[in-house]
Amino acid sequence: MSILLEVSTADIEALATGMNLMWALTVTFLIFFMHAGFAMLEAGQVRSKNVANQLTKNMLTWAVGIGVFFVVGMGVSNNVGSLLGGGETSPLTMFGGESFDWAMWLFSAVFAMTAATIVSGAVAGRAKLRAYVGYTFVLAAVIYPVVAAMVWYAPGGEPILASLGFADFAGGMVVHGVGGVAGLTAAYILGSRIDKYNADGSANVIPGHSMTFAVLGTLILCFGWFGFNVGTAATVVNFDGAAEAGSVVALGDFAYVGSVAIVTALGMGLGAIGAAVASLYFNGKVDTLYVANGMLAGLVGVTGPTDLITPMGAIAIGFLAGAQLPLVFRFVEQRLKIDDVCAVFPVHGSAGMLGLIIYPLWSIEGTAIGGGIIGGGILSIEAGAFVPQIIGVAVITIWTVAATAAVWGAFKAIGEARVTPEHEQDGLDIAEHGVQTYPEFGTDRIATDGGDGMSAEEFEIRTDGGTEIRTDGGEDDPELKMIISVIRPEKLGAVKKALAEVGAPSLTVTNVSGRGSQPAKKGSWRGEEYTVDLHQKVKIECVVADIPHEDVVAAIRDAANTGEPGDGKIFVMDVENAVQVRTGSDGTEAV
Repeated sequence: MSILLEVSTADIEALATGMNLMWALTVTFLIFFMHAGFAMLEAGQVRSKNVANQLTKNMLTWAVGIGVFFVVGMGVSNNVGSLLGGGETSPLTMFGGESFDWAMWLFSAVFAMTAATIVSGAVAGRAKLRAYVGYTFVLAAVIYPVVAAMVWYAPGGEPILASLGFADFAGGMVVHGVGGVAGLTAAYILGSRIDKYNADGSANVIPGHSMTFAVLGTLILCFGWFGFNVGTAATVVNFDGAAEAGSVVALGDFAYVGSVAIVTALGMGLGAIGAAVASLYFNGKVDTLYVANGMLAGLVGVTGPTDLITPMGAIAIGFLAGAQLPLVFRFVEQRLKIDDVCAVFPVHGSAGMLGLIIYPLWSIEGTAIGGGIIGGGILSIEAGAFVPQIIGVAVITIWTVAATAAVWGAFKAIGEARVTPEHEQDGLDIAEHGVQTYPEFGTDRIATDGGDGMSAEEFEIRTDGGTEIRTDGGEDDPELKMIISVIRPEKLGAVKKALAEVGAPSLTVTNVSGRGSQPAKKGSWRGEEYTVDLHQKVKIECVVADIPHEDVVAAIRDAANTGEPGDGKIFVMDVENAVQVRTGSDGTEAV
């Protein structure tokens, strides 16, 4: 038995709208997750004393930018686009919109916020939080909306750069190019970090604190990027209510979504290979961070022409975008003397420009597997695509540089762009936020790894007040002895436990660095080697009276010994006196 269902045009329209809306929101959420990637990537590339500041900037980029873009940014983009492209004016804010309008606005907003957050990596370690937030406000309200207006948005008209033939499918220049160029401009105006350059102009290597964070952030960004590129093909079903029955709906942009997906994946992979090859050529080693940054550069390179190039084009552009990364980074750092901390310009700026300018070489219009001019011959009509691409890249770059320089220049003129040298040296986590990202040794109470496996309630810290007879034949009122040991950080827990077992659990712990018999080591950051001759250690100070200092020395030595150079030293010295702050007791009673 068959059942015939009568479906109205309105029902079909509702179904098509729902499918399109669900797709758009799904990829929007995927793109939003890229902010977690940016946070991890940038946090990993800065010093440990600036991690909280970098994370805060990433959160505030979204918090401030999303509101600004809702209230004014999208309206500015639509109206500027219409003004330049011969369209019609529209409301300045999104308050009067409807559900579907808001969903599509949100899809636009996550692109805008991506451009904004890129800048934070370039100015890391020395920009005032208020200056960065102020710039984010202007970027979300004016700078990015004007660029988007020239390429994507012109209700009732045609965007002015698009009318010239400029193509940028998913934001290779509109999003990433703007972020990269803005970051480079802001870093130039701010100046380099205090210890980045020597008096002779040579650059010092300043490693970030966590390669793990940097790579994790990279892979999160790669995952979200599929929403960035594939999601731009955001129309699943085309609906035409005026069409004849049977042809009301048709497959939308999904007709080429497979091509966009494979181009994205290939660009990502070949970007990593390109950076690895370049790193191997220049440094003799495959640098991990260059590989990570190269993956992103390859993605940026294919993002602009994702719908316009063949898979062969993705292989070529991805590889070239990754390979240019070390070259451009060195040029920016060593020739221009600009301290671009997270390499935002070679990753997002020059890679985006490269992909959009050379894409005609592998355009889908070509006749062979390579496509474009390479596949169709030098007389291919695709040769004419170079000019509008160069014009578009140039116009966007000039606007971004001018607007960014004006904002950061104004902050600098009034002394609000950069933190003080003292704050920079202390770290922005403390200076700007009053927090420590890595409070290594917990609270002022007993640490959780002390004692003999007992809980905090069972383990009682007792003072060593000289009330017992010394077991080594000393007097009833023993002398105070200070034992200072410098050990490997990873041995701290074992030493604390050993001291507790011999009855001397009271101690003071300090992070230090120094050198002795342990040999110097070579480190590498973005392919540049640096010497590590001051090794991270922990200094433990322990004052005893009753407890024989020989027992304390033996406990520390047994617990801290690995048998390798660099295990540290133990020093024993007399203490003339000690005074307890709370009671005023002195001598052994104070201990």
